[in-house]
Amino acid sequence: MNLNNINFDQFKGLDTSDPGSWPIAVKVVAIIVVCIAVLGAGYWFDTQHQLADLEKAEQKESELKDTFKVKQLKAINLDAYRQQMAEMERSFGAMLRQLPSKTEVAELLVDISQAGLGNGLEFELFKPLAEKPAEFYAELPIDVRVTGAYHDFGSFVSDVAALPRIVTLHDITITSKGSELSMSTTAKTYRYLEDGQ
Repeated sequence: MNLNNINFDQFKGLDTSDPGSWPIAVKVVAIIVVCIAVLGAGYWFDTQHQLADLEKAEQKESELKDTFKVKQLKAINLDAYRQQMAEMERSFGAMLRQLPSKTEVAELLVDISQAGLGNGLEFELFKPLAEKPAEFYAELPIDVRVTGAYHDFGSFVSDVAALPRIVTLHDITITSKGSELSMSTTAKTYRYLEDGQ
């Protein structure tokens, strides 16, 4: 049917209660209009929401694929991660064993003083200060001032570094005191805080 040959006068005076009596051209146009209206209403009320949901689902799918890839890589390397974790726990345990317990701190202070005396140094000051707690350890600073020869200071520092427990030296100052040298430092030792401390 050629729509160019439609006579628009046919649309005048149509009986809406009896569409069966309409001319064929009018019926075709009415059916096309109804189909377009139904399709438009379907798109407006249903399809556009479905398309938006589809777009969200596609984005979610992409995110889930990325998450899956990351988790898959972790799963592939799980044994290596477990080995690393076990090694870290062993290393951490070894480090904790280097921290003295409360009962061993006194022995460690004796070891530090013996390291100085063994290298021919004279102690002018050996003063433990207040303990400073941190997350899982406590820091015990000790003000130390010794007099002696320069090379004896080096041997003392070397002996302190070789102690089986962790001791660090901070703020080292060497001054001349007549014919002798004086070294001031803060030695810090650490102890592991047990649960509940």
